[in-house]
Amino acid sequence: MRVNSENSTIFVLKITHIQMGKKLVIIGGGFSSLAASCYLAKDGFDVTILEKNTTVGGRARQLKRDGFTFDIGPSFYWMPDVFESFFSDFGKKVSDYYSLDKLNPAYEVYFGQDDSIKIADNFQDIKSTFESIEKGSGAKLQKFMDGAEHNYNVAIKDLVYQPGEKITEIITPTTAKKIGQFFGTIKGSVRAKIKHPNLRKILEFPVLFLGAKPSNTPAFYNFMNYADFKLGTWHPKGGMYSVVEGMESLAKELGVKMITDSAVDKINASDGIVTSVSANGTEYDCDLLLSGADYHHTETLLDGNKQYSEKYWDKKTFAPSALLFFVGFDKKLDKLSHHTLFFDTDFEKHAETIYDTKSWPEKPLFYASFPSITDPTAAPEGKEAGVFLIPLAPDIEDTDEIREKYFNLLLQRLKDLTDQDLTDAVLFKESYCVKDFKKDYNSYKGNAYGLANTLLQTHVLRPKLKSKKLKNMYFTGQLTVPGPGVPPSIISGKIVSGLIKKHHK
Repeated sequence: MRVNSENSTIFVLKITHIQMGKKLVIIGGGFSSLAASCYLAKDGFDVTILEKNTTVGGRARQLKRDGFTFDIGPSFYWMPDVFESFFSDFGKKVSDYYSLDKLNPAYEVYFGQDDSIKIADNFQDIKSTFESIEKGSGAKLQKFMDGAEHNYNVAIKDLVYQPGEKITEIITPTTAKKIGQFFGTIKGSVRAKIKHPNLRKILEFPVLFLGAKPSNTPAFYNFMNYADFKLGTWHPKGGMYSVVEGMESLAKELGVKMITDSAVDKINASDGIVTSVSANGTEYDCDLLLSGADYHHTETLLDGNKQYSEKYWDKKTFAPSALLFFVGFDKKLDKLSHHTLFFDTDFEKHAETIYDTKSWPEKPLFYASFPSITDPTAAPEGKEAGVFLIPLAPDIEDTDEIREKYFNLLLQRLKDLTDQDLTDAVLFKESYCVKDFKKDYNSYKGNAYGLANTLLQTHVLRPKLKSKKLKNMYFTGQLTVPGPGVPPSIISGKIVSGLIKKHHK
């Protein structure tokens, strides 16, 4: 059967388009970008990730030294259902890519010398712990948790997977009944039920993952307490970076191309359309552009197509930055758990240094992770890997002298609280702070966790996923919906991919 040349050409072009898909470039290779790349590749887009650093993963990179392995970024594995849901969208399971251990204790909190509370891996034991400290608090905790569980289900089913295009997305008969919880605070709701100061701190701490303090986080966000006490704390063998490796493997299976050591330095646009991006002297044509990099930094590359002014960003409440230390100890440590929180100083005073005075705290709260307690791959036999984190105000002064001062302070606090002098046990230490967040991630003011989830920075009040200036430009990650944290970042990748598919079938 003969086909005229004109129709034949049209036929070939259509087949080529179906095979190749629209060219979609993603800036940055963090969790949200990796998630989006998988969904978009599955939907037929020709996806290329351009990553500034030598490995993908964004803030969830890895440090290896002298047989020790450290997660540079996130270390808490919460909300396992979100990870399972992600992989199941591709007919996969988490166990196809990495293995998990449920931690018991989930974590330990120090309030003074030899004064700590361990949070068990099941809710019944957690209730018993509360009851042993404050009579009657077990029943109150049960009631509090019933509400938190309902809020979690509402959040996962009705709220967090919405793209934030219009307020009606989150107005349902169910959410309308909870309107009061958006104007109350976590601090208020916890303190109405629990009197013991240590138990209050344990219930208030999970909202730190949202980048805000309990006194300005809506009470509705107590669903984080459900994630904590009911869903548990897990550890991926090999650390959180194994999750990155799993998502990277899935993306490559789906045909995603990844180019590392490629910092995008220019976005080329004409007549409201992005046409290409430039990285290391190479130009990459694209039909669509998605940025999972820092939102503010990305807009500095857009010249006249910025959506948000410097004044807009400066007025926003950002989650804290952090001073981190990665330490190799030449012996096993005592009286510590895999995740250990040190709340032996005033929580409110530390929060004030972050959000009000924007200064270095005199007596900081801090968090420590000792993954080698659980995971033998984290350190050589007989040795311990330690990661220490002090939350800080973004854009704070950052010098080697200040870092050294706070490292010595941490060692002294460990000695005072656990009665073990570790000064001579330090094989090495590496630090990471505000300057590094700026250099490695172009992070606005060196923040570590993105934009805080306060009432006035929720849903439609966050920066938009879809550019208002460029028809084929999108954003994803912890500065947009649904917010900061690893599970929300994965969700953000799914949301934006659905939005892209909706507008560019």
